[in-house]
Amino acid sequence: MKIRNKALTASVLTAVFLTACGNDIENAQEAENNQAGGNAVNENNNENGGADSSEDSEELNENDNENNDDDANNGNGEENEDNNGEEGSEAFADLDGELVVYSARNEIFVNDLLDKFEEETGVEVQALHEAEALQIQEEAGNVQADVYISNDVGALEYLNDEGFLEANDSLENIDTIEEQFRAENDAWFALSTRARGFIYNQDMIEEEDVPSSMEDLFDESYADVENGYAITRGGNGGMIGNVSALRYEWGDERTQEWIESIRDQAAGVFEGHGDIRRAVGAGEHAFGLVNNYYFHQQLEEPEDNNVGFVYADQGEDEMGAIVNAAGVGNVAGGPNEENAKAFLNWVLQEENQLAFVGESLEVPINPELEPPFEEAVPFEELEVQDMPIRELGNYFEDTRQLIEDAGLDLELR
Repeated sequence: MKIRNKALTASVLTAVFLTACGNDIENAQEAENNQAGGNAVNENNNENGGADSSEDSEELNENDNENNDDDANNGNGEENEDNNGEEGSEAFADLDGELVVYSARNEIFVNDLLDKFEEETGVEVQALHEAEALQIQEEAGNVQADVYISNDVGALEYLNDEGFLEANDSLENIDTIEEQFRAENDAWFALSTRARGFIYNQDMIEEEDVPSSMEDLFDESYADVENGYAITRGGNGGMIGNVSALRYEWGDERTQEWIESIRDQAAGVFEGHGDIRRAVGAGEHAFGLVNNYYFHQQLEEPEDNNVGFVYADQGEDEMGAIVNAAGVGNVAGGPNEENAKAFLNWVLQEENQLAFVGESLEVPINPELEPPFEEAVPFEELEVQDMPIRELGNYFEDTRQLIEDAGLDLELR
């Protein structure tokens, strides 16, 4: 697989600026946190998506991949192997040429997926990492990408609404993905999901004293817990999705008040959720607002792992947990349309759906697949927000502005 370098055209410079305000740092943070199983120094050295070159980290990644493979086999058995193994590979054996993939997920675990596709199909994959969704829009007059991989359904649906993704009517395994996690025209579909909640240090705070809802963070008393609580900067992708969901639920005025409340009361504002889960694990803060898979990651650490997690808004009259998902979009007018469609069909095979989840420790959307992290709560067991997740696309452009207007810095200062 070849890695494309970003040309410093005016278009890409703009995309880089937007990236600083968008989801890429969040995605880099995700992958860093999943890469090293406790190697916090290496994670922090890779905040912009660079791969960790240490032998220890590589060995851990290899072991993690082996474990994920074992989990996939144990969870789906010989039947899954028959349906998605050699026969699946043979179905794509006649392909050739190239596939250009733009990805907002970090290359550390995206590369494994793309390498697998390349090995099984013979298609040469060219990958551009740290790609912002608006770069697809800017290149509409000279389309470069065939496929866009994103951690944010809002970005995918925005691109689809604006006509930058192409509809699909022949995806063979699309029914394994719930309708709410794919575009109405199947121009994009998600494969892994996450939910918002609160990671907490069990040596510092009891579960009943942790917030149980987003609305609880209006309560000023949480500013007085031991060592306070932690949030991310406003431009973090998870925070942007969180705020977009609250805008849908509450409207802009109350959502802005919520942002102002956490801005004033949080004891720590961090670059990403990986920083928060490590800080909470180490006792630097009592709890923090994160996606659930960061809790999974902290449990895997060799130390500072006495943490718990409260899924937000699970009460009878509460709105349900805020969710988001990662997935794949078919870029309209891409240079290798046949290979793009082949990739979409390939990644929908159950074996490859699990490969997409990889080391992120997210939860597969396909309910027939066992989560790679055994203790993960299946999505169907959660009370979730009654919002079509595609609605995030309607808020994609202006949520950052609302956050900035509320005074929560998009970037750390």
